[in-house]
Amino acid sequence: MEFFRIKKDIPFMKHALIFNAISFITFALAVFFLFSRGLHLSVEFTGGTVMEVAYSQPADLATVRKAVSDLGYQDVQVQNFGTARDVMIRLPVQKGVTSAQQSERVITALKAADPQVTLRRNEFVGPQVGDELVKGGLMALGMVVLGIVIYLAFRFEWKFGVAGIIANLHDVVIILGFFAFFQWEFSLSVLAAVLAVLGYSVNESVVIFDRIREAFRRFRKMNTHEVIDHAITSTMSRTIITHASTEAMVLSMFFFGGPSLHYFALALTIGILFGIYSSVFVAAAIAMWLGVKREDLMKSTRSETDPNDPNAGAVV
Repeated sequence: MEFFRIKKDIPFMKHALIFNAISFITFALAVFFLFSRGLHLSVEFTGGTVMEVAYSQPADLATVRKAVSDLGYQDVQVQNFGTARDVMIRLPVQKGVTSAQQSERVITALKAADPQVTLRRNEFVGPQVGDELVKGGLMALGMVVLGIVIYLAFRFEWKFGVAGIIANLHDVVIILGFFAFFQWEFSLSVLAAVLAVLGYSVNESVVIFDRIREAFRRFRKMNTHEVIDHAITSTMSRTIITHASTEAMVLSMFFFGGPSLHYFALALTIGILFGIYSSVFVAAAIAMWLGVKREDLMKSTRSETDPNDPNAGAVV
């Protein structure tokens, strides 16, 4: 399915150096902000108080969130769990205030708005749990990266594996850089979005790599630059359809999913936009600079019928 077909190949690789310079600068800024500002980790990583409260009727999360925020909590998570009448509240650690004191203040504020609200559970989540989540998240990220490299190396060629993972890590670091620069809250849902972006971005890279291999087979007179330009140009219609459809779903979560999905959708939006950029201008360009060529993707055989055949040794 194509909305349009571009008849003349766009010379993307002619400007590859400029695009990759922009990518490098963006990547360097993201790394700088990660080290200088750090991530604003949520309660799940830093520890804090977790409360479960029950209402006699479906709870208004906006009202609950406002009541808790009025107590001075800026980084509070409020969401339903189980039913619409059950609400989970996550409070950050406060110096000099115990978990019991925090929950007592919160339940008092909630009862002022609805006397029938009851506290079902109150517990302190220690920072050691956060350390386990960080280690688990990094391990999951490492396994995804390793799996992508192995898959691309076997599916295509090791140069594509290296190019693909550099492009994918480029997307991940830039997402983290945005969260560090704006000090958006980094929660488990955002970590899930980052891992989802890795898989989503590599899918686009695989499509382009597959089209490059196909172009190498079909167009024997094209050089590597021309083959890559043709592969990218021929996938543009598919790219627009796929990413526009995905982004429409993500934006619906961003605007209508409420605070619990806000940063999850925001991370996906950044990842999708930079994923398109990296697949075209980072992965393909790095593969080109690593010296990918027709012989890397296809076996070469010599004609056995006539040793003087001018096509002997041609790539098949």
